[in-house]
Amino acid sequence: MAMKKPRVGVVGVGHIGSNHARLYAEIPSAEFSAVYDVDLLKANAIGRKFSATPAKSLDEFIETVDAASVATPTNTHYDVARSLLAQGKHVLIEKPITDNTAQAGELVELAAQKNVILQVGHVERFNPVLSALEKYLTHPRFIEAHRLSPYQERSTDIGVVLDLMIHDLEIILHLVRSPVQSIDAVGVPVLSRGEDIANTRLRFENGCVANVTSSRVSPERMRKIRVFQEDAYLSLDYQNQSGEIYRRAGGRITRDKVEIEREEPLKLQLTSFVECASTGRQPRVSGFQATAALELAVEITRRIHL
Repeated sequence: MAMKKPRVGVVGVGHIGSNHARLYAEIPSAEFSAVYDVDLLKANAIGRKFSATPAKSLDEFIETVDAASVATPTNTHYDVARSLLAQGKHVLIEKPITDNTAQAGELVELAAQKNVILQVGHVERFNPVLSALEKYLTHPRFIEAHRLSPYQERSTDIGVVLDLMIHDLEIILHLVRSPVQSIDAVGVPVLSRGEDIANTRLRFENGCVANVTSSRVSPERMRKIRVFQEDAYLSLDYQNQSGEIYRRAGGRITRDKVEIEREEPLKLQLTSFVECASTGRQPRVSGFQATAALELAVEITRRIHL
């Protein structure tokens, strides 16, 4: 049964959560109704700005929504999401789903039991760059991904693998669709307790190799993926939403721009979440897929710290 307009809300209105609030207020298929943050002043300010009620407690918040984004620190995802799911609410959790695979599995089970949507904010899956890439994809043989960003005081409760690399791991699992056969990983802490720079090489059972580098102590920002396959080489930039495809034709290499329709990935993701909450359609990144990416990220982190 389709709901009328789902009432949506945001738990945690820091940097990411305030963007969720801004976009929900713009999405016509949703009624942006509530925000909650342990910092009540922040919740009041965001609530006022986007005409949503600031709740005084999580319980009060839960009563006023049908669906919610959880954009709190990673170590609180499990408790907040569990409270929402247990009350039959649809949930979009920012990535990583949790910092612990057993808890991630529990949330997936709870959502299934309550028959509600559990989506995870792997936002690059909504980047138009990825749809462009998938159009040309045949059998990737070698994938190289770079995700670099300057140091920020956010997300320091997790290392760079769970913070940034997990985006690329989730995409690579989605593109390759073959079990991981072996993992080589290195990483070093620079400014925080966990690793701030990491590199991993993954070999898949189907022969594909992926080399993934992430840093959160870089002077520049970069989010790029390169995919080599038998007939072509694709180079795509998530940040600038641009790309090129190189192909061999008659003994020489041709280079073409990849046509990409630019759009804000987070807005596409939230619009899609509202649609899933309204119709019961399965999300593009389910709790199950996010848990697979988390398992791989946790294993890479474990090897770095051996």
